[in-house]
Amino acid sequence: MKKLMILTVAALTVAAVTAAPVTTGRRSAGTRMSAGRAAKAAAAADEEAPTSGKDAKVTIDMFPRLNKQATFGAPSINGATYVSGAYTRPRKWIVLETKYSTYADFQNQLTFTWHVLLDTKTSTLNRSNKEGIPPYSYFTTTVTYQNIPDGSHAASVVLPPSYLERYGEPCAVGIVITNDKGEVLAGDCESSGGEVKDFAHPKSLEDAFWNNQKIMNATTKGGEPMIERRQGLMDRSKTIWALVNPNDYEAVMQ
Repeated sequence: MKKLMILTVAALTVAAVTAAPVTTGRRSAGTRMSAGRAAKAAAAADEEAPTSGKDAKVTIDMFPRLNKQATFGAPSINGATYVSGAYTRPRKWIVLETKYSTYADFQNQLTFTWHVLLDTKTSTLNRSNKEGIPPYSYFTTTVTYQNIPDGSHAASVVLPPSYLERYGEPCAVGIVITNDKGEVLAGDCESSGGEVKDFAHPKSLEDAFWNNQKIMNATTKGGEPMIERRQGLMDRSKTIWALVNPNDYEAVMQ
């Protein structure tokens, strides 16, 4: 009887020892496979949630105001200078501002390309237009911001008072936002109505007025250009406006 019990215990011990490595080996292999799949899943998740690139979401939340609503007197800064009151008339700047949101942790770069039309008949000191300036003046410029964290931000360009006085108020504005690879992330166009009412919200940016040569090269009944291309549109960081609400704006790439 004792011999039988000893043999039975020995057999169970051998069976347990023999089985243990197999069971442990399978669990270990299973654990390694799960870790491998988890690593692949994590990598895939990183690819599906880009921090930059075409798929990183950017939205335009507020479009620039137009006409008189886009004109402001310069911010006042106290300080002594040799010249004071050289220009006695009140003067206003054209200030075009937009609010946008980003959702990636950081965007490496965002480039804003601005397209602006000024309406000559709304010029403040050139209403009679003795110079014979075309009905509209077109301005464009690009501003690149860098290291943009997720959240709400502002972007802005300005024209000094003499442009408002000579060429008029903004009647149409377009914005195109691209990443560091030149991929379009967002864009739109707004107009104030009248002769430029068809410029608002084109079906695609390819249909926007600045891409339409029939519009850009159109002529008046007298054969004169409808639109004249000009320079002078500046990022706000190069002007006195850089001192206003600086935390709303990201660093401009120089």
